[in-house]
Parts: sequence; structure tokens; C-alpha cells
Amino acid sequence: MGTGSLPVSEQGLFPAEHRALRELYAMARQLGGHWGRLAERLGGDAAAVLQRGVAASRELLDELPDRTRPHDLHGSVAARSSGVWVSRLRGASDLLLERNQALRSAVLDVQHVTTLLGYLAALADRRGDADLAAWHRGWETRLRALEDDVRAAAVAQGSDPEGAIEPAESSKVGRAGHAVASGLGTLGEAIDARVARRRGDSG
Repeated sequence: MGTGSLPVSEQGLFPAEHRALRELYAMARQLGGHWGRLAERLGGDAAAVLQRGVAASRELLDELPDRTRPHDLHGSVAARSSGVWVSRLRGASDLLLERNQALRSAVLDVQHVTTLLGYLAALADRRGDADLAAWHRGWETRLRALEDDVRAAAVAQGSDPEGAIEPAESSKVGRAGHAVASGLGTLGEAIDARVARRRGDSG
């Protein structure tokens, strides 16, 4: 399907496509960075799945420039730096999470990238670039399989109820952060229970 009257930039891309490709650079970097740190923190079987994601993200980033260079779009410092920044932010937030919560949040990382790849494939199709669309879909399929595996690892946390609620980060800082988060959760439950009792009394 051609572009018809839709505007294409001087680089031969839709503006939406240009933005999404820059985002892909950032989000692939974010995926690898966050999953790498999470693998070190969690260990065990989950770490093996996460490390596969790290390797896949690096391979995607190795291939991506060959796909974007013909359109004069490069993995700019800004795009790559934003991925690193988001990755570090996600890593810091893991300090407040339980193991099961951190692993479930990792599923969202790869879902973001697979959805972005599907969107990019549709854009490339609309522009009539079957080769680029096929590349996007190939990576979407590969990462969907990885998404299934990390989701399965997250679900499997339910077979170990005690381990599932251990801090995602075992260091003193991680345990302190987890304690703060648990305390806030307990406080929230107490407030909810108090409100519920008041409503019951007033009813």
C-alpha cells in the first residue's frame, strides 16, 4: 500500500515513523539495561530469561542502524541517553519492590518494545516498505516469545509465596527500600479498613 497523499519527510519516512524509530533506539536500550540489572538482583531461573532479553536487545540495537541509516536517521546520543536514563530510573524503583513485583514489571518493558515494533511494521506497510516491515515483524515475533517466557517466570513466582515477597534487591539499601514500601502498604491497608468501618457504621 502506498502513501497516497500522506506526507513523507525528506528522509523518506512518515513523521510518526521517524519518532517511533527514535523511540525504538531508546526503549531497546532501556530494556537491556533494566533487565541486566534485574538479572543480577534476582538470580536463579528468572535471571536466565532476563539475560536472554539483554542479549536480544543488544542484537536489535546492532541491526537497527543498518535499517535507519538509509533514511539519515541515526541512534542519536539523545535517544540512546534517554534509554539509559529510563533504565536507571526503573532500576532505582526496583529497590522498593518485592521479587514478584519487579519481575512482573519486567514484562511491561518487553511489551512496550513489541507493541512499538508492531506499530512500526504497520507504518512501514502503509509507506510501502515491505522489507522494513518484515524486519520489524521478525523482531516483534522474536520478542513476543521472550515476553511469554518472562511472563511465565513471573507467574511461577506464585509457587513460592515466601520467596515472591522477598526484596528484589538483597542489599541493605534494597531491604531498607522494601521495608519503607511495605510500611506504606500496611498504613494504606489500615486507612482503608478504617474508612470501611466508618461507612459500615454510617450505613
